Amino acid sequence: MSSSRLPKFLKPDDDSFSSERDAAPSDDHVTSFVFNAHHSLNLAAQRERLPIRQYRDQILYCLENYQTLVLVGETGSGKSTQVPQYLYEFGWHSKGLIGVTEPRRISAITLADRVATERGELSGETVGVSIRFISKCNPDTTKIKYMTEGILLREMLADPLLTQYGVIMVDEAHERSVLTDTVLGLLKKIARKRPSLKIIISSATVDAELFQEFFNLKKRKDEKDSSIILTVEGRMYPYEVYYLEEPCPDYVKETVATVMKIHRNEQRGDILAFLTGQEEVLKALDLLREHKDASGKDDMLILPMYGTLPNQDQLKVFFSAPKGVRKIVLATNIAETSVTIPGIVYVIDCGFVKLNWYSADSTTNSLVVVPTSKAAAEQRAGRAGRIRSGKVYRLYTQEEWEKLPDHTPPEMRRTDLCSTVLFLKALGIDNILRFTFPSPPPAKNLLASLETLYALEALDADGSLTTPVGYFLAEMPFNAMLAKMLYKAGEMGCSEEILTIIAMLQVQSVFSKPVSGQASIRARIAKRNFEVAEGDLITLLNVYTAFADDRTKEFCGRNFLIYRNLKRAHEIKTQLCSMLERELNIPLLSCNGNVETICRCIVSGFFPYAAYLHHSGVYKTVRGNTELAIHPISCLYTEEQPQWVIFCELMHTTKLYMKDITVIKQEWLTELAPHYYHKITVRDRF
Repeated sequence: MSSSRLPKFLKPDDDSFSSERDAAPSDDHVTSFVFNAHHSLNLAAQRERLPIRQYRDQILYCLENYQTLVLVGETGSGKSTQVPQYLYEFGWHSKGLIGVTEPRRISAITLADRVATERGELSGETVGVSIRFISKCNPDTTKIKYMTEGILLREMLADPLLTQYGVIMVDEAHERSVLTDTVLGLLKKIARKRPSLKIIISSATVDAELFQEFFNLKKRKDEKDSSIILTVEGRMYPYEVYYLEEPCPDYVKETVATVMKIHRNEQRGDILAFLTGQEEVLKALDLLREHKDASGKDDMLILPMYGTLPNQDQLKVFFSAPKGVRKIVLATNIAETSVTIPGIVYVIDCGFVKLNWYSADSTTNSLVVVPTSKAAAEQRAGRAGRIRSGKVYRLYTQEEWEKLPDHTPPEMRRTDLCSTVLFLKALGIDNILRFTFPSPPPAKNLLASLETLYALEALDADGSLTTPVGYFLAEMPFNAMLAKMLYKAGEMGCSEEILTIIAMLQVQSVFSKPVSGQASIRARIAKRNFEVAEGDLITLLNVYTAFADDRTKEFCGRNFLIYRNLKRAHEIKTQLCSMLERELNIPLLSCNGNVETICRCIVSGFFPYAAYLHHSGVYKTVRGNTELAIHPISCLYTEEQPQWVIFCELMHTTKLYMKDITVIKQEWLTELAPHYYHKITVRDRF
C-alpha cells in the first residue's frame, strides 16, 4: 500500500505526526503483565504501584459508613482486580461472599484468573468464576466470586435477598445494559430489606451523581445519606490521541491502513483496533492477512475478538506473541471494558458502534450502526495506557469528536423488554410499571413488551405469569420468541431441529466470505448447496446437519464454513439438550425432515414478526405497516420473492432489512395465532 493512501492523523493542537513519533517513550519504561503464579512477588509489587492502592483505606472507610459506594476511577486504575482483594484481606468475606458482576463472560473469566494468580492460587479456590454453563466455585473455599450479571439474576430466583452475599460489586456500570439496570433496580429493593448488604457501583465513566441519588435511601432531609461517591485519580500510563485531518469514506479499510502504518513506523507494542461487529472484524482480518502474505514476513499475529467467539479462541488474545512478532487484535466493543489484553500500546477507534434499537410501533428490534459516545471512546482509549505510554488513533476528525454525545443511551430505553418483564414477574414483582429503574424505559416500549408477552401466552389477562408457558419462557436464557418456539416444538415433535436452529442463531454467521474474486465465487457456489426455498433457518439447519456428520476443519474449509462458529453452535446445542432433558422435562423429538412442521413451529414463536409482499413490490409488516426489504445475505435475496415471510431480526443500514427469514403460508398465522391475527385483518392487509 502506497504511503499516499495511508490515513493522515493530526494531534490535537499540533500540526505534526512525525515529531510526536520521535518523542515516543523508550522501552525502558515497559512493565509486563506476568501470568505465572510463581512470580507472586513481582505481582505484589505491581499491585502496590496501581493508582487505586493509595485509596484503599478511603474505600474501606466509605463501605464501613455507607451502604452504597459509587467508585469512579480511570481505566487501568485497578478497580476490578484490587477492590475485591482489599475487602477479602480486611475480613469482609466473613460477612458473606464478595460478588463481582461483569457485563461479559470473557471479562469474568480473565479477571478471576488474574486475581487468583495475584493470590498465588488457581481459579476456583478462594477466587471463583461463574458464567452460563461454566462454574468454577468451591462452596467451602470460594470467597470472591466473579460472574456475569445474568448469573446473579438467576441466583435471585432461588434467593431473592441474596443472603449468601455480604458485598456486591457491579463493575463496568457505565455500559448500562438491560441486565445492568435490572440488577441495579433489584439491588435497591434488596438494600431496603438488607441494610447489612454493601453495594459498590464501579466504572471509569459512570454518571456518578445519578447512581448516588438512585441508591440514596434516606427518607428525611435530616437523615444521613446512605450512598457516597469516591473518585480515584490517576492511571498507570498516559496516552496521546490523534485525529484524522479529513473524514474517511470506509473505516474498515482505514483501520487496516492505520494498522500497517503503525506496524511499519512505530516502536514495538501490540495494536488493538475497534470495529462494530463480527463481519467487519473478519473483513479486516482477511485484508491484513493479505498484506502479511504479500510482504512475505511472519512478523504479525492477527487475532479476532468478538462475543460469539468460543472461549478458547477468545483467550488466545491474552497470550504474548513470539519474539519479533507484533500482536494485532481486531475487536468489537467486547474489549472496551474490563477485558485487559496484555501488551497493547496502540489503539485504533473506528468511531462507530452497533446498537439494538427497539420500535414499539412494529414491536421489532433493529441493529443500527451509530456514532459512538465520548464516554465509550474514552473507554476504548484507556486500553492504550496499560503497560507504557500509548497512542490512540481516532478515525474521525476532532470536529466530529466535539459533536459526539456524552453517553450512549442506556439499553433499557432502546430495546425489547420481554425478557426483563418475564424475569421480574418470575421474581414476584407484579407491578412492573412502578418498578424503579435507574433510567426508566419509555412507557410505550414497556406496554408493547407486555402486549407481546400476552400474545405469546406468557402472561394472562391480569398480567401474571401463566403455567406452564410463562414460567418456561422465564427459565430460558434467550429471547421470548425463541423460547415459545422451543416450547411448541415439544408439542409438534420437532424439538431436535428447533434446538439446532436456536443454537445456530446464537453464533451469527457460519458462512465464510473470502475477499478475493475466485474464492468469493467458490464460496457462493458452496453456500448454494445448503440453500433451500423455505428460507434461512432451514438453510442453517442443513448446514448444521452436514457439519454434525463430519465436524472437521477440512469439511468447513471445503464448504467455506466458519469452523469456530459451528463448533460453538454444537456446544450450545449440547448444553441446551442437557438442560431440556434434566430440568424442563421437554422431550427431544425429531420430525425426520418434515420441513412444513418445522416452519409451522417457527411461526408459532415468531408470528408477531410476519410480513407480506405489498403490490408496490416492498414487504410490509402485518401490524404497524412498516416497509421492509430482504437482506442481501439471505438465501431468498436472488430468488422470486415469496408472498408471506417470518423474520427473526431487522438491520437498519440504507433501509430496514429482514434477516433470518422463513417462507410461510398466510393461513398459518390465523391457525397458529388466532388471538393475534384475524382473517379479515390479514385479508385487508394483503
